[in-house]
Amino acid sequence: MEEQKKEPEKLQDDSFLDKAKNALDKADDFIDDNVEKLKQSKAFGKVADAMDKAGDFVEDKVEEIKTGEAKEKIKGFSDKAEQEAKEKLSKAKDFGKKVADKVADKLDDLADDIRDRSKKTDEQPPSEA
Repeated sequence: MEEQKKEPEKLQDDSFLDKAKNALDKADDFIDDNVEKLKQSKAFGKVADAMDKAGDFVEDKVEEIKTGEAKEKIKGFSDKAEQEAKEKLSKAKDFGKKVADKVADKLDDLADDIRDRSKKTDEQPPSEA
């Protein structure tokens, strides 16, 4: 009796494995079909092109670094920035001098006004109240 019980279980296991294998094969076919559809879509083509362009850009930049072009570009940028900074500093100094001259002129005018007022009060006799 025990032998009879083992045989049906074995058949069930085999049929279950066959069903699982069939389901796996169908899922694999389904995935393959959809991957092919995706590869043929416009969106996939655009993404692939963008990835290719990004890869080319990175390769170009790596090549620039290897050949020293990047160093030259950075040096040129640095030189230009330094020259512009010197020009801005020179303009700032000129502006500061102009402002200082104007402030000095205003202070001189105020000092002259104060002197004139003090002379007028010294010349006037004290009024008796």
